[in-house]
Amino acid sequence: MGILPFDPLAVPLLNTVILLRSGVTVTWAHHMFMRGEDSEAGDGLIFTVRLGLLFTLVQALEYAEAPFSINDRVFGRVFFVGTGFHGIHVIVGTLFLLVSFSRLRAGQFSSKHHFGLEAAAWY
Repeated sequence: MGILPFDPLAVPLLNTVILLRSGVTVTWAHHMFMRGEDSEAGDGLIFTVRLGLLFTLVQALEYAEAPFSINDRVFGRVFFVGTGFHGIHVIVGTLFLLVSFSRLRAGQFSSKHHFGLEAAAWY
């Protein structure tokens, strides 16, 4: 009682759309790589990295504007721990994709040797 949750059609929906879009762009990057279109694959990876950064920024703003804190009983704890772990997952994934982009540009992937790129996409 007394805790005002976020409107699910505002920031949470925005971040959901960002995450869904990042799934599309990383899949596009992988398909372009498999077709030998390294430049297009790089574009897809960079776009996905930008979406990861945007998600992280929006989540940070959401935390700053939250009308409740982690000290607000179970709701605050569950919200910040759950979304915090997910935010860390996105940050690690963004870094993973950035490393994959660097390796792609350096020519370290081939049609037979590209597990790092696939693992980054899976993550």
